[in-house]
Amino acid sequence: MVQYSKLNLMILMILTAAGGSNSFSASEASHSIDTKRSSITVRVSKSGLFSTFAHNHIIRAPIRQGKASDTAVELVVESGKMTVIDPEISDKDRSEIQSTMLGPEVLDTKRFQEIRFRSTSMKQLSKGKWQVQGELNLHGETKPETIEVSGDGSHYRGKVILKQTRFGIKPISKAGGTITVKDEVEVEFEIVMDK
Repeated sequence: MVQYSKLNLMILMILTAAGGSNSFSASEASHSIDTKRSSITVRVSKSGLFSTFAHNHIIRAPIRQGKASDTAVELVVESGKMTVIDPEISDKDRSEIQSTMLGPEVLDTKRFQEIRFRSTSMKQLSKGKWQVQGELNLHGETKPETIEVSGDGSHYRGKVILKQTRFGIKPISKAGGTITVKDEVEVEFEIVMDK
C-alpha cells in the first residue's frame, strides 16, 4: 500500500525518470515525494592514460516532481537544472563542465528537457528491501532498468549504475583519448515521502 507506493516513488527518483503516459487512474490514491528533502546524486569517473590530471564529477539532479500509488510510481527530473558541484575545482572549470554536461555533446537539454522514470513491477526481496523494475527515459531513449532499494516506509535509498552509451550519449574524451569519462555513471538516490 503506502509503503509500496513510497518505494516505487523512491526508485523512480533514483533513476531520474522514465516516460510516457500517466499511469495513475482517477480512482487511485497517489502519494507525493518531498522534493526539497529528497535528492539524486550522479557520480562520473574518469579513465585513460592521463586520468590523474583530470577530475571525477559529482552532479546534483533535483527532482521536479514525483508520485506513487499502490501500483505505480513516476518521477521527473528537469535536466537543465542538473548542477555540477565538484568541490575541488575552480569556479571557471566547474562552469565549463556544467556547460558541456547540459550542451549537445552530453545531455542536450534544449532538446531533451526532462528525464523520466516509470515503474513497471516491484518485488520484495526481504524486510525493507525491494527490487524495482521500470523504464528510464533519458536523452530521448527509453530503456528498462532494475534497481534495488532499501527503506522503512517513509525514507528510501538506492543506487544504480547506468551506461551513457545505452542512451545515445558518447562519453566525453579529451587530449586524444588519453583522458576520458567512463561510460558507467553511478546514480545514488535518497527519497523522502511527504507526510
